[in-house]
Amino acid sequence: MGASKEKLVLVVDDEPDIRELVRYNLEMRGYRVEEAADGAKAVELTRQLQPVLIILDLMLPKIDGLEVCRLLKADPVTCHIPIIMLTALGSEVDKIVGLELGADDYVTKPFSPRELVARVGAVLRRFSRDETEGSIKQGDLVIDPEQKVARLKGETLDLTLKEYELLELLATHPNRVFSREQLLDRLWGYDFVGDTRTVDVHICNLRRKLGGEDSTAGIRIETVRGVGYRFLIRR
Repeated sequence: MGASKEKLVLVVDDEPDIRELVRYNLEMRGYRVEEAADGAKAVELTRQLQPVLIILDLMLPKIDGLEVCRLLKADPVTCHIPIIMLTALGSEVDKIVGLELGADDYVTKPFSPRELVARVGAVLRRFSRDETEGSIKQGDLVIDPEQKVARLKGETLDLTLKEYELLELLATHPNRVFSREQLLDRLWGYDFVGDTRTVDVHICNLRRKLGGEDSTAGIRIETVRGVGYRFLIRR
């Protein structure tokens, strides 16, 4: 069954043939599509249209894709919008930098249109929320942002405030890699006098309270070697 007609995807690529290919395959699955041929237009349209997802090529005129990603993820108005990067074959550095900047997934060119559409659906499912209750659901984990409470399989987790904030940030951006420095800046602030080991201690405590590596809840916090941490859901 196709996606909702209300789901607007912004496709950003300077090659018209690629934009048309992606548009055709997304529209066949029920998505609405807007296009941008350069980075400046991508930023403008994102702020104006608030798409549910952005497919972003890295090699763009005016503003390159990595800078577009950085700008959008740093803006409170657009930081919640997931981004799938299109990267050149073998460009490992671009992938790592993109993930550090906040991209949520990547697809390597040349790509299969079917795979790309599947990735769009998977990312949107990871970002789904229970709109009626205002809660965030990821697997067996339910987070209530208003009460700042997290429940795992119906049981309330005994979390400190910083542990809760860390879990909420990771769980609302599943599969996104956060560096230790990003987590420290976001949750403790730039004037914090400690170091990144503070993040490691809180991650360790969170893992234990989520059930550790043997948890049957279908979730875990993964260490991405040389980068940082990300929240994963086992299907």
